[in-house]
Amino acid sequence: MKALVYKSTGSWYNVKDGSGKWYNARIKGIFKIDNITSTNPVAVGDEVEIEPEDEKENTAMIVDIGQRRNYINRQSPRAKHQHHIIAANLDQSLLVATLREPRTSQGFIDRFLVASEMYHVKPLIIFNKADLYRTKEQEQFAGLQKMYADVGYSVFLTSTKEGMGIEPLRDALVNKTSLISGHSGVGKSTLLNSFLPNLGLRTQEVSNWSGKGMHTTTFAEMFDMPEGGRIIDTPGMREFGLVDITKQELSHYFPEMRDRLNNCQFNNCLHMNEPGCAIKQATADGIIHEDRYVSYATILESIGQKSY
Repeated sequence: MKALVYKSTGSWYNVKDGSGKWYNARIKGIFKIDNITSTNPVAVGDEVEIEPEDEKENTAMIVDIGQRRNYINRQSPRAKHQHHIIAANLDQSLLVATLREPRTSQGFIDRFLVASEMYHVKPLIIFNKADLYRTKEQEQFAGLQKMYADVGYSVFLTSTKEGMGIEPLRDALVNKTSLISGHSGVGKSTLLNSFLPNLGLRTQEVSNWSGKGMHTTTFAEMFDMPEGGRIIDTPGMREFGLVDITKQELSHYFPEMRDRLNNCQFNNCLHMNEPGCAIKQATADGIIHEDRYVSYATILESIGQKSY
């Protein structure tokens, strides 16, 4: 029997079959060692084959995992040399960012965009809490919006408090499977509550003493949208560690660089100190935004570093 994974709590999974019936399911131990290198062999969004066990308790055994169309993963927060699949079979990924309380760094945004490019998932960037933006943040947003729009990314400005930008964003989610993520405290849960009024997800204020968001979501969980489509909530992330990427590959995941790689003098150019580099020239000419190049250089330096 086929089913879809809606929630993972570590060893148990909430799955729903084609008729809409829910099961608490667990996997056979063999999945933990055979052909699975991530810390979580089954992810939210996975299509699985189940065998019902106890009809009264609605429990089942996951006996097979379907072929994934795609997935997004990141460095495991507990095991730095392993990866953790955030969600699978996605149409798009939504990164919720804020320019105040707490501020999301451009480096975090660009790492998320690189991950989306790596796994062929369309990314959308949402700058939330617009009602808190002063002139400084409004100018920052205008610059970031232009920079990312010039690359080809969709950028939204929202305020759940004022209802700003909610409808255009909702329209972009209809009939899609969307992953929503970002730092804790950026307003993911409040956004989800505006899309799904009956959900009632817990929300928390940003910690006054640290300026950092407080975690309110413990496990990834998928919800059906009333208009059609699904949205996957994820635990807040303090950082986004990339895995399975080499220095040579990185520039391929910056669209504005990808189009110019063949113009470099050397085919193994890392776009740092090499002569005849088309990427550095395009940056000097203002074709590639300097801040995006700085992000590239920062991520490049971090690849391959070992944690001890």
